[in-house]
Amino acid sequence: MHTQDETTSVSDPDNEPENGALTPEELAKEWAAEAPESSGPIANLLACLAVLGLAIAGMFISAGLGLGTPQTPNAGTWPFIVCVIIAVMALVQMIVGRKGENGGEKFSKLSWYSLVGFVTLLLLIALMPIIGFEIPSLLLCFVWMRWLGGERWRSATLYSVIVVVAFYLIFIVALGTNIPRLF
Repeated sequence: MHTQDETTSVSDPDNEPENGALTPEELAKEWAAEAPESSGPIANLLACLAVLGLAIAGMFISAGLGLGTPQTPNAGTWPFIVCVIIAVMALVQMIVGRKGENGGEKFSKLSWYSLVGFVTLLLLIALMPIIGFEIPSLLLCFVWMRWLGGERWRSATLYSVIVVVAFYLIFIVALGTNIPRLF
């Protein structure tokens, strides 16, 4: 009877199952080998502090919008709840993350995608009261799909239009929300 030796490499074709799929242990080894370099516990702590600071700022801004009651929530209710959840998660990560050896990834050229996504989201927020949600949402979806997601021009355009039409049908037609819009 043939037994599998634990010291064999993942890429050994003799040890792969007949259908070509890797076992969970083999996948974990492969992913660990391909993982980017860890940034360490100090970077993890700083990232958690930054997230905690943003969450606290969001709580103050949300409270300024008015929280209301559970029966009659105001505009700040759900943003406040989300910010509380984010703050708790940041605190938990600060406690758990300092024990872990993997403190997140080091910055790379792909790390800038997060900043681009955040800045384009801020642009959407700034432009919505001026020209409605349709055009800024269309542009945001297109930028995210084309340049951040790597979609082709045609598919990025098509998907962006589909997303904005779906949002329009859900939030304007079905739910009757009062968000700034052109149509």
